Amino acid sequence: MQIYHNPRCRKSRETLALLEEKGINPEIVLYLDHPPSKNELTEIIAKLGIEAEQLVRKTEAIYKENYKGKTLTESQWVKAMLEHPKLIERPIVIKGKKAMIGRPPERVLDIL
Repeated sequence: MQIYHNPRCRKSRETLALLEEKGINPEIVLYLDHPPSKNELTEIIAKLGIEAEQLVRKTEAIYKENYKGKTLTESQWVKAMLEHPKLIERPIVIKGKKAMIGRPPERVLDIL
């Protein structure tokens, strides 16, 4: 099991704590320091069962300045997230072929 984690994010910390309370010690991926590759991000989106745009953090200044109001293709959204990892919603918990965004943190319990 993996968690794409940002230790500065309260929801990310809460999700990690919830997993640890359940006796799970996931592999922690500090995605801002080590962004996913194009293939990894595409796989994560597929495991989440969402469109790439749904993984974009629309509250980030980078989004508001560069992407707000624009219509991009799937590959363009993926490219935007690869160029600006801060745009990737967090936390993301991955277990096998399933993934869940921990907003709220309890949602990740659905894939345990």
